[in-house]
Amino acid sequence: MLSRFLSLFCLLAFSLLFTPSLSQAETGKTRVLMLTQSKGYTHGSVKREKADLAPAEVAMIQLGKQSGLFTVDCTQDAAADFTKENLQNYDLVMFYTTGMLPIKEADLQYFLNDWLKQKGHGFIGFHSATDTYKTYKPYWDMVGGSFSGHPWTSGNKVTITVHNPDHPAMKSFGKEFQIKDEIYQYKNWQPEKVHVLMSLNMEKCNPKRPYQVPVAWAKEWGQGKVFVNNLGHNPQTWTNPAFQESVIGAIKWIRGDAPSAVPVNPELSKQEDAKAAAATKSTAATKAESK
Repeated sequence: MLSRFLSLFCLLAFSLLFTPSLSQAETGKTRVLMLTQSKGYTHGSVKREKADLAPAEVAMIQLGKQSGLFTVDCTQDAAADFTKENLQNYDLVMFYTTGMLPIKEADLQYFLNDWLKQKGHGFIGFHSATDTYKTYKPYWDMVGGSFSGHPWTSGNKVTITVHNPDHPAMKSFGKEFQIKDEIYQYKNWQPEKVHVLMSLNMEKCNPKRPYQVPVAWAKEWGQGKVFVNNLGHNPQTWTNPAFQESVIGAIKWIRGDAPSAVPVNPELSKQEDAKAAAATKSTAATKAESK
């Protein structure tokens, strides 16, 4: 009797251990792997401190449950969890990361050149995702650019112009909004490869720069999709209703529930460059006259 019980117990344990996770088609929910490992500066939004999860992780898990749209597994161990094998369990990857992550070259190449290019798969990069793999071209070519400074620090309130308010990830922001958050400027920026969704309104921001500073953009990557949003430095941003609705919109866009074309728009970047240069020149002239 005991041996029969032990046999049944072992069989049950084995089946639980090796039962594959349910797919999006089976649950209706997008399965998200959220990587928040820092190999450079560790932001407060992804600092776990004494808690099991960081503010950004908690916000995304709760948002997934509240929306019923997605589930989130969070990790700060890229070496163990960002692998070819484990990626089979997910539809979407989120990065809030810094530095050169300890991902094996073969796994990273698989992610960039195979997994991410599959239909229904997507990448969402928050804030310092652009401060990750800055010297690794295949990555920054996918993500769209690399961090090169943040003259608009976390205490700055900035004005942001939304260029495509009809995109699912932009509808919650309207045509223009203000927010207190840290904004990056970029190198390796390739406007000819992205669809810029919003950028700083340089006429209303200080300090000023004589060039466009994009804040969010989207692009196709094979049959997969990429969405990048600079916002998220401050923990408060993660509980901002408009920001959360933007995340939901981005996921619906990646899923295909809310289709929206994202043609490259380098002409927009040229126009924003011209506006920024004029605003910077005007401010400099005003300061010179006041002396």
